[in-house]
Amino acid sequence: MKNLLAAFFAAMMIAAPADAEDAYPSRPITMVVPFAPGGSTDAIGRIVAAGLSEVLGQTVVVENRAGGGGSLGTATIVDAQPDGYTVGIGTASTLAINPAIYKTLPFNVLEDLVPIVGIVEVPNILSVNPSVEASDIAAFVTYARAHPGTLSYASAGNGSVGHLLGEQFKLATGADIVHVPYKGSGPALVDVVGGQVPVLYDNLPSSLPLVLDGRLRPLAVSGEARVPALPDVPTFAEAGVPDMNWMAFFGLIGPKGLPEPVIERLNEAVGQVLALPRTREMLAAQQAIVVGSSPAEFKAAIKREYDRMQRIVSAGNIKLN
Repeated sequence: MKNLLAAFFAAMMIAAPADAEDAYPSRPITMVVPFAPGGSTDAIGRIVAAGLSEVLGQTVVVENRAGGGGSLGTATIVDAQPDGYTVGIGTASTLAINPAIYKTLPFNVLEDLVPIVGIVEVPNILSVNPSVEASDIAAFVTYARAHPGTLSYASAGNGSVGHLLGEQFKLATGADIVHVPYKGSGPALVDVVGGQVPVLYDNLPSSLPLVLDGRLRPLAVSGEARVPALPDVPTFAEAGVPDMNWMAFFGLIGPKGLPEPVIERLNEAVGQVLALPRTREMLAAQQAIVVGSSPAEFKAAIKREYDRMQRIVSAGNIKLN
């Protein structure tokens, strides 16, 4: 009997670590979205969070932590316990642009964060308030050059995709347009539609509804091909500014030290979410292209975009702190 009991408890001790790993998650998960509600990052984060709640059997709560062009929310992820219960959305702006544009950050995105999975890529868009007397890029550039410093453009904030698009456009065309940063795409959209700021560089998903109902006039989008929802709107390459034809990425990240089994479980779960027909329908409605990459592939994408942003920042001599 003693031998049987000893064997039983030994087997339990060996099995315990695997059981503990298999139990993840055993409580709600917080997904940090580093921008305000209403923008592309928030919309994509909420779609994925809802799907993960179903796939993982635990509630995934979205927490918006806007500020610093996404740096505040990203710092929250960096400082979280590496147990898988606080993760977040990483974007081109938070993982590639901010490290290139800010002299100092309280963290290193390549060392203090763990890429979990690339979720989607989305086109970017240049749009204007309908009061602007330009129906295409050529007319817009002509007008901007004729009125240097009088036009302003809105973005989701310093270090956002919109900010770098605006600066890249200035470099490519010689147009002198003043940057007006906001705390997220939502507030920027409100002021551009209201006419306080005439020009907007943004991710397509947050701008698309306003474009479709005529409250914003689109001038160009990024991508290898035109966006199906906007077949009459040229790509930046077609419009004569090919360097702006890059896409914005969104992925799931966690703090350094996240256990490999947790990374694997979250990567697998996001893959399941992205395979759901209703998830694909919601993402397609925003013109988002599903990626579903491995952690290694997502890490490579981050480095590739970081190198691109470094070139833009260097060429434009952009400095924020």
